[in-house]
Amino acid sequence: MKTSLGLVLALCLAGLQFVAIIIVMSSSYLTSERVLLDHARSLLRDVGSNTIAHSKGFLGPAQGAAELAARIAENRIVASENQELLERLLFQQLQTAPHLAGLFYGDEDGNFVYVKHSEQPAPFRSKIITRNGSDRRIELIWRNQDYGVEAQIEDPTDTFDPRERPWYRRAEAQRSMVWTDPYIFFSSQNPGITIAVPVVSEDGGVKGVVGVDIEISELSEFLSELKIGENGTALIVNQNGDVIAHPRPNLLKAVNSDGTFRFAGIEEIEDDIAQAAFGDLSQMEAVRFEEERYALFSYMGADYVSTIMPTISEQLPWTIAVYAPVSDFVGAIVENRTRNLWVAALVSAITGIIGLMLATFINRPVRAFAVRAALISQGEIDPSEPMPKTYKELEQANETLTAEIRQRKSAEYEYGQTFELSSRGMVQIAPDTGRFIRVNPKFASITGFTANELLDMNAADLFAPDDPETFSDIVSETLANGDSSIEQTCRRKDGQMIWIRINAIVIHDDAGQPLHIVATVNDITETKDSQKQIEKLNRDLSHLARGKLLGQMAASLAHELNQPLTAITQNADAALMTVSENADHDRELTQILQDLDQQAHRAADIIKALRGFARKGEEWKTPFDLEELIGQTLHLVQAEATEHGVSIRVSQPDLPQVQGIRIQMAQVIVNLLRNAIEAMADSGTPQKDICISSDVLEGFVRVSVEDTGPGVDPGIDLFSQFETTKADGMGLGLSICRSIVEAGGGEMWHETTEQGGARFCFTVPVVEQ
Repeated sequence: MKTSLGLVLALCLAGLQFVAIIIVMSSSYLTSERVLLDHARSLLRDVGSNTIAHSKGFLGPAQGAAELAARIAENRIVASENQELLERLLFQQLQTAPHLAGLFYGDEDGNFVYVKHSEQPAPFRSKIITRNGSDRRIELIWRNQDYGVEAQIEDPTDTFDPRERPWYRRAEAQRSMVWTDPYIFFSSQNPGITIAVPVVSEDGGVKGVVGVDIEISELSEFLSELKIGENGTALIVNQNGDVIAHPRPNLLKAVNSDGTFRFAGIEEIEDDIAQAAFGDLSQMEAVRFEEERYALFSYMGADYVSTIMPTISEQLPWTIAVYAPVSDFVGAIVENRTRNLWVAALVSAITGIIGLMLATFINRPVRAFAVRAALISQGEIDPSEPMPKTYKELEQANETLTAEIRQRKSAEYEYGQTFELSSRGMVQIAPDTGRFIRVNPKFASITGFTANELLDMNAADLFAPDDPETFSDIVSETLANGDSSIEQTCRRKDGQMIWIRINAIVIHDDAGQPLHIVATVNDITETKDSQKQIEKLNRDLSHLARGKLLGQMAASLAHELNQPLTAITQNADAALMTVSENADHDRELTQILQDLDQQAHRAADIIKALRGFARKGEEWKTPFDLEELIGQTLHLVQAEATEHGVSIRVSQPDLPQVQGIRIQMAQVIVNLLRNAIEAMADSGTPQKDICISSDVLEGFVRVSVEDTGPGVDPGIDLFSQFETTKADGMGLGLSICRSIVEAGGGEMWHETTEQGGARFCFTVPVVEQ
């Protein structure tokens, strides 16, 4: 509330007596105040000591984390660079160390495996970056306690490169374990430190870096629970001047030019009192203190007391700083002084009444000027009308006020015209409630609502009807950054969902408080639709070209191979006829010629199936008996198995008929059996057994081929083309098998048995009843 001039004059007359009373009271007040300030200094010292003790408790887990990082760096799984095994290793280690925030390994090629604690949708999250030349793939995998996958996405927008992180560069340069200064983690955006250990190759080069992340968020939680008077605050400052712990953790982060986060320095943290108390620390080359420093300071008319404690240690070069209002400790004295002031005010009241009467007479022209200024501001009178008789100083103020009012009205008119006639949708939104304050006709046209209907609505009803939190995030981002630009769906009055682009800025008052958000809105639905059509056309063209190429290859193979196969079958038939005409014909020769004819027909069927596979082969899929097919494939490989001393065992229940291309499924089973026989024949394994088992899942039959061989080299990508462990192999067998299974609607995968052998599994759809 503003004070009138008359009241000021009255108080000035009464103030002479009031000041005399204050002088008498001050002598006793200052003595008591000094004693309580000494008590405040002792209290702040105790708070600093407690914080130092709590921070030192952080050293134990940190030392354990350092030992864990060193052990992981020596693990052979890290040296193998198998990302799947490495992820499982880091997952297991993180389960045994729940106080750690995360474990990771980044190599010299930019590949990265990171396992961290998470909240939703699963307790653990893995981030895997795989580089293959210029290709770069980023996977985010959420896993449960049993290492099961709960969710999995790819994030092509992630620009993280481990080789550019400070912990990697320091570990690579020093070739030893390093402790980083506290920083904001790239993934979780939480504060913490990293302990990194280089993985050194035999030639002395650094192959990669193993790291352990330790969050220090609990330091801020500890500070928030401290009781320092009524309004005191403690914070922790790193040796480089960064504030790494504060009762309000949201103040710790500052944004870099590239959008990443860092700790706010003591000179930039949004705690004005802390800046006033400790801002000079930013001028120090290294924030270190050997002994306690105590100070008194003032901020915004209030007195404060502060203490800076000695730096904790070499491993934790952190400094504890504490401040509190003096009023928290001398409040009782102030309260007593207030009562005495009321007594003094009562004594002065009589003098004030006399002064008020005099002031009323002096203040009459001033009051008339104030009334006239209010009427001009409301537009009820013209500023050019002559003002009543008043003081010379007020006449000059009237001229200045009149000019400012004219300028303000002109600016308001120009802004209003720009807002209403804009070719884009424009709105004003209340930052606290999200309601529309003002809308222009273009925005009403975009949404289908009238201007009056929109003014009764909340912006979240349009911009995020199914997820109100989305609009809250938009407002929060705009308030935090001062502006924002997003693309968002919007629901029109007729229920149609459209795409819009929103560009928003925040308008602040003189005190820096947000008044409202001004946003321009464009309808980009047609642009979005055009993009989708272009993407679909691109996919269709790619599929057409691929199908044409495969069709040409299949037709060429069929043309080239059918003629010799026809000659083989004709010659086999002729040989059979010739042999059958001889009464004493050799039965073994007859069987050989029949097998030759059967295999030639089978080869022709495979060529025919290849052509159909290029056309997805849907028209060749027929129901067939999988048990019968497995029995027939065993007949094809039995001779080869007997030659190498391999026994084949079949374990399967009664199976329903399955749907697929029968000849292709036979090709898959034969290929898996021959791979198992060859693997055990070359390894010298004393026990050479193969087990074929089948069971029925929901809508599928699963077939497993398990052997007792040496297993699969973890460095081999089994299902990639041209990946093979055979000296004369091409690396296409398993790749083709998986393609056949997936084309038939099933899946194919590899598992390692408990004895170390290999188990290949695939599924085939059951015939729909």
